[in-house]
Amino acid sequence: QVQLVESGGGLVQAGGSLRLSCAASGSIFSINTMGWFRQAPGKEREFVAAIKWSGGSTYYADSVKGRFTISGDNAKNTVSLQMNSLKPEDTAVYYCAARRGSRWYANAGQYDYWGQGTQVTVSS
Repeated sequence: QVQLVESGGGLVQAGGSLRLSCAASGSIFSINTMGWFRQAPGKEREFVAAIKWSGGSTYYADSVKGRFTISGDNAKNTVSLQMNSLKPEDTAVYYCAARRGSRWYANAGQYDYWGQGTQVTVSS
């Protein structure tokens, strides 16, 4: 089992920045990909970004490309999401997720473990 705990959410004005962190514990050796997803009220959970532990390849949704940066620290078993130039439409609960499989996916159903989520609210 893998446990994921997010932190760093909050309220920020449009154009501002926030940094989310996700601490992983448990059977970390089984994880190949870490990702961030978000879910706004009344909407489906959507992919934001992902990173592969081995090699550090990163992947982004078009809506956040150029504004968000995902990074990982293997020594500390943490994944971070630096969010810049935030927009009101970025408002959502952000979830950290982990996948055992070797391929990365933008589909939430392909991830095996989830954190409890952290609220990000961007005011206009």
